[in-house]
Order: sequence, then structure tokens, then C-alpha cells
Amino acid sequence: MINLSKESIDALKNGKNLLAFSHGVDSSALFYLLNDAGVEFDIAIVDYNVRAQSKDEVRSAKALAKNFKKKIFTLSVKLEGGNFEAKAREIRYEFFKKIFLEQGYKNLILAHQLDDRLEWFMMQLSRGAGLLQMLGMNEHESREWCEIYRPLIGISKAEILAYLKEGKLAYFVDESNVDEKFKRNFIRAKFATEFLANFKEGVARSFKILEAERAKFEPKISKISQDLYSVKYDENALNGIDRVAKTLGVVMSEAQRLECKRCLKGGCVISGRIAVGLYKDESVLIAPFVKTKMDKDFKEKCRILGMPAQIRGYLFSAGINLVELRF
Repeated sequence: MINLSKESIDALKNGKNLLAFSHGVDSSALFYLLNDAGVEFDIAIVDYNVRAQSKDEVRSAKALAKNFKKKIFTLSVKLEGGNFEAKAREIRYEFFKKIFLEQGYKNLILAHQLDDRLEWFMMQLSRGAGLLQMLGMNEHESREWCEIYRPLIGISKAEILAYLKEGKLAYFVDESNVDEKFKRNFIRAKFATEFLANFKEGVARSFKILEAERAKFEPKISKISQDLYSVKYDENALNGIDRVAKTLGVVMSEAQRLECKRCLKGGCVISGRIAVGLYKDESVLIAPFVKTKMDKDFKEKCRILGMPAQIRGYLFSAGINLVELRF
């Protein structure tokens, strides 16, 4: 018997919900569990066209949605070049954001579970990371355009598989998830799965404690205008930049985090999309990167006020009154 997080379920019963669906083990189980819990939701699925099986997954998802009288949103894309996972995530979230803005959804439901959380923790530990990076995903997170909930975050993969098998519920298995040439799969096969099999309760409890303690390391973030943010310039500033960039649609890689830290005083642009600049050694300003022609008066005001060069294009294009800005 799987008991979804009461906090998440209570919140989801009071909003318009969209489930990020892949028809894999986790999202398939969550579909039925949410339905049994009385949560209303629709689903969205992305086909990246890299596996022949993906067509069957989409067809089955459409049949499932029809059977349960739910809306389904689909997207078919082909990604080129390297860094597939990062590109796929970016495309996926842009797709979700478009649906939310057009259809008025409030909550995005993700099927991450305890194994995902431990695997992420171990991956970050292997790279060298701070607490906030190692913790990664939380049960509830707020974004600019949605609230994210992960009702399965305390449930192990083994429990989810047992639930599906007991109920004889259909799901698909992505064979790439067992290829150990990928670091996450290697960590899963060699460490995480067996560790959870022996210490599941302790791991779940530890994450609860860490989540409560992370407030000490939380960056101080202020929203100045629609897409302009300020982060207090202190030892947690980089974590704040990382979080705001994610809110604005860019997930920073470790290399980008290091580059941002190195260039922070002079400012930088992340992925050609997010502008970051230091204001008076007090605040880090973050906004979408805009390259535009500015008039001389505006440039002079920016210079006098000490506005970071990378941010000025956004300030000008957004028509923001520089004198009225408060950080």
C-alpha cells in the first residue's frame, strides 16, 4: 500500500493540475495513485523520437487519458547535438510552461521518487557539491509560472514496482535507463538500489531532516519586476543565481556555475539567455538577456546608478523606471 504525501495531496485538491507523464514506472503508478486519491489532473507527454517504443508509449497514454476522461497534451521533437538530457529538460519545461500559460493550470505534478533523490545526491557528492545542490529536488517548489509537487518523493522504486505488479497496471521500461555507461545508471546499479533496499526508512528520514535544515543555507532572493530578480551578494549568492536561472527556464550545469562564480564581479550571460551582473557589491541582478540598442540618456542613467552592463538591455526593453527600482 502506497500512501502519497498528505501535504501534496491536500494542495493538489485545491488547484488545476497537470501531470508530467512518460508512461514509465513512476508516472504510470502516480497516474493511478492520484486518481484513487481523488485528485483531478490532466497529462502531458513528450516524444523525443529516439526510441521506436516511444510511439507505443504515446498511443497508450492517449488511450489511458481517453479512458479516464482526461486531457492529454503531446509534443514530438527531435534534438540534435550533444547534452541530450539538458536539452530535453529545457524543451520539456518550455512545453509545460506554454500549456500552463494557455490553459490556466496551477500545479505541475512530477513523478520523482526516493531512488531519484538518492541517485541525485550521490551524483552531486561524486562531483563535489554543497548541500543545496546535493538535496536537489524537494517535495514542493515554487516557480515563476507554477507550483511543483512530487507526491512520490518519499516512496522507493521497489514499492512503486510492487504496486504496479499487484494491480496488474501497464507501464513501459526505457532500456536506456539500465545502460551503465551513463553515470546515473551506474550509480543506481552499483550503489543506490541496494542501499535503499537495506536502509530505506533511514534515507527517507534523513532527507526530511536535511530539507528542514536547508533553510540556513537558503539564498535571499527578491523579485523586483516581472522577470528581474535580486539575490543578496553573500556566500549563498551562487545558489540564488542557480535557482533564479531555473525559474527563468535555464538549468545551469556545473561548468556554468563555476564560470558564473569566476566572472560574477564583471557579469556574465548564461546559455545566451540569462543575464547576471553585480550591483554595488550588494546585490546580484538577474534577468533575461536582451541585446538591443539603447539611447544615450538611458545609458548615462545606468552608468550613474551603477547598473550592470549585462542587465541594461532588459531594463531598457522592459521600460523599467531606473529611479524607482528598489533592491
